[in-house]
Amino acid sequence: MIIGLERQISRKPAGLRTHTLVSLGSAVFTLIIMQTGGLQNSPDALSRIIQGIAAGVGFLGAGEIVRQSSQESQRLEIHGLTSAAAIWVSAALGIAAGCGLWQLGLIGTLLTFLILNVFKRLEKHQ
Repeated sequence: MIIGLERQISRKPAGLRTHTLVSLGSAVFTLIIMQTGGLQNSPDALSRIIQGIAAGVGFLGAGEIVRQSSQESQRLEIHGLTSAAAIWVSAALGIAAGCGLWQLGLIGTLLTFLILNVFKRLEKHQ
């Protein structure tokens, strides 16, 4: 939610609800396999779940990236890469939470928040 809140405050299309739902969905998919004994029956089940989440989130990220043609320059501009990457990270943090790795999730959230805020300020000063 913290990542989504930052994106919402920055007025990005993928904000609080999108990031929260991606993270929650990733955690739920992960918990399903862990709680149903899927790991005992199939040791690679968690890997398959993570691959499925990554593929699904890839479609969301692709939808976030908008290509627009400028009327004056006739060149393509790409927007939304950072938001797409933030959605991708939200999925990974959801997987970490679903696996019970709350420390990793907390550190990942803090690092993502710092990257989205501090690096943006550094880019503006260049």
